[in-house]
Amino acid sequence: MVNVSMANPDSKASSSLIMPGAATSTCWSCGTMRAEHFCSACGKVQPPIPVDYFTFFGLPRKLNLDVGGLEQEFYQLSRKLHPDLYSGADKREQEWSLEQSSQLNDAYRTLKDPIKRTEYLLRLEGVELEEQSKSATEQARATGQVKKQVVPPDLLEEVFDLNMQLEELRTQKKMGEDDPALIEEIGRQKLELEEKHEALLEELKRDWSKWDQAMDSGTEPDRLKIRDQMVDLLNRRNYLRNLVRDVNEVLESGT
Repeated sequence: MVNVSMANPDSKASSSLIMPGAATSTCWSCGTMRAEHFCSACGKVQPPIPVDYFTFFGLPRKLNLDVGGLEQEFYQLSRKLHPDLYSGADKREQEWSLEQSSQLNDAYRTLKDPIKRTEYLLRLEGVELEEQSKSATEQARATGQVKKQVVPPDLLEEVFDLNMQLEELRTQKKMGEDDPALIEEIGRQKLELEEKHEALLEELKRDWSKWDQAMDSGTEPDRLKIRDQMVDLLNRRNYLRNLVRDVNEVLESGT
């Protein structure tokens, strides 16, 4: 089982969000049963409802999205909700259009990106991937120590050897020396890490389909198992990304 941190109860992904299908109310202006963002009868902008980003676009909480369709819906809503259209409207409508436009932009930026979309869904499921990282950063700052990251078990030996080589290269650079063979070897390992990073994305995509199927017909244990698999994959990707960044810093440094 993957160790996860629980999301902040005050975050946008908290339980205070209205669940899909639970939001029912009437238009503040004409009394007709309102649409999600504006009244289908009189066209008035409606007060924002605290829904998650998927629900904002009328989508189920699934990970395989029609990004082209999402983009089209985004531009349609942007044209209808843009604050400039309501400059002469009731002050409440002006404020609501501004709030809804802001939520629209946040939702679109999150859902169109496959990794951000996955991380956001996991937050809705009670997993806050950044919590452990933030906690480690704060502790490192408080103690003056270098922030430590948990190395994926299958990378332990490889990362140990690479860190030894990076330390050797740092020492050489400080002395004004470079070992071409060492630089070439580190560069080769960096390419392998980048390939593993990309391979994990493909593995994550397969889990998207498993998640979507579990949402349709799976049990709660099935859904939790897939959730934890995605958490593990994202943590591994983040670790590899940071490791490649560290390698690049050493290779590009002049000292």
